[in-house]
Amino acid sequence: MASSSLFQSSHLSLKPQNPTSLHPSTKPHFATTIKCVSTSTSPSSSSSSSDHPPHNIRDEARRHNTTHSHHFSARYVPFNADPSSSAAESYSLDEIVYRSNSGGLLDVQHDMAALKNYDGKYWRDLFDSRIGKTTWPYGSGVWSKKEWVLPEIDSDDIVSAFEGNSNLFWAERYGKQFLSMNDLWVKHCGISHTGSFKDLGMTVLVSQVNRLRKMNRPVVGVGCASTGDTSAALSAYCAAAGIPSIVFLPANRISLAQLVQPIANGAFVLSIDTDFDGCMQLIREVTAELPIYLANSLNSLRLEGQKTAAIEILQQFDWEVPDWVIVPGGNLGNIYAFYKGFHMCKELGLVDRIPRLVCAQAANANPLYLHYKSGWDQEFKPVKANTTFASAIQIGDPVSIDRAVYALKKSNGIVEEATEQELMDAMAQADSTGMFICPHTGVALAALIKLRNQGIIGTNDRTVVVSTAHGLKFTQSKIDYHSNDIKDLACKYANPPVQVKADFGSVMDVLKKYLLSKAPKN
Repeated sequence: MASSSLFQSSHLSLKPQNPTSLHPSTKPHFATTIKCVSTSTSPSSSSSSSDHPPHNIRDEARRHNTTHSHHFSARYVPFNADPSSSAAESYSLDEIVYRSNSGGLLDVQHDMAALKNYDGKYWRDLFDSRIGKTTWPYGSGVWSKKEWVLPEIDSDDIVSAFEGNSNLFWAERYGKQFLSMNDLWVKHCGISHTGSFKDLGMTVLVSQVNRLRKMNRPVVGVGCASTGDTSAALSAYCAAAGIPSIVFLPANRISLAQLVQPIANGAFVLSIDTDFDGCMQLIREVTAELPIYLANSLNSLRLEGQKTAAIEILQQFDWEVPDWVIVPGGNLGNIYAFYKGFHMCKELGLVDRIPRLVCAQAANANPLYLHYKSGWDQEFKPVKANTTFASAIQIGDPVSIDRAVYALKKSNGIVEEATEQELMDAMAQADSTGMFICPHTGVALAALIKLRNQGIIGTNDRTVVVSTAHGLKFTQSKIDYHSNDIKDLACKYANPPVQVKADFGSVMDVLKKYLLSKAPKN
């Protein structure tokens, strides 16, 4: 690998006329079922909005500051806990806790019984009614599912950039030309506020921190260890809320574009001479001693936002379920988040099945792949992650390993890997058909190529590849590839510029040769 490629509030009164069985031909009347009720009893409270126009959309939400009456709630429980056990260990989301008593992962558990008082059609119509709106906070793809994310937070505490609602791109030419597929889609989660899917989770986490600080809880700042994208999202959302952010980055292991984002957003950045796993160990130790809230995916709040991308995919397919969803995997929280989003939709009656999930790993950082190939039978063993162009998933000891294994088993899932050659070639192929993807998406596409060649994924299978970050964050790797400047890598799809003399004849000769090569063959 070339060294140059890596830098050295609103009141929701949900009252359907028949909450457990809405008539199939009748849509809920959201103007009457989602009410903004004023608490004021003064005569002026009946004045029209034109008499006292709100200053902005947050002011409008604040103007209707009433208490929630829907009785939805959520709590922390040990991961994979029995939801029917009332005596089990649990914590309020307003507590600062990251691990269970036994040291295991926590999960956000929603009151599914309360949510099931409303049928699948009700939730589909509610979520669809919020798309494209600027009503605070529902213009966000995350907060348009607020009842399923953080149901008890006041809208005035939410910190949002209207993230989500990202493009679901029909990869028509790429699918047909390289894979003989008719129904291949790329979910561009990287077309977001800071250029990665991490925004989906960070809006939830920073909103909850904002709430905790208003409650005078001991939180001075928010910290994370990062391979780049997490720090960018954390620093941006904290900056928007005026909350200090602290970032631990592995020195010389992330791209310049990723490093500059937290710096520009005013984060306190520590460049540490270790890898991501070393940074993760340090931030966990530091947050145990200082009033710094941990923002890594060890904190299950982020996964509540990330799961909305799965719900969004179903929305964009008009609530039809794709056959496959392929997700790049590093720290492995995202594969579980997608499973959780799909599973909630099935459990609450929005769809009748879930897709099969594929987790794609770089061969240079593939602990989940090795665990999968063992048949899940052997005890999980972390690995020492080697350098990969897919730097955000260069993780050898993933925090969410248990979550990922659970999600893959429940979805009849698969784990595949991609070498540096495979991921860079897949990225170049995709770019040649009009995309501009990151190396991590290259990993997912390379996994798809292998599964197509094995006959596991069929020609007509509706398949979604999740693109986790914007290609503009990884331009140096693309420059090195198209310059044939990567050691031990055959850049067979390289497209370097052609050097031409500054005279008409030379330019004409080059253009004629190029046009002949592109002319239709008889």
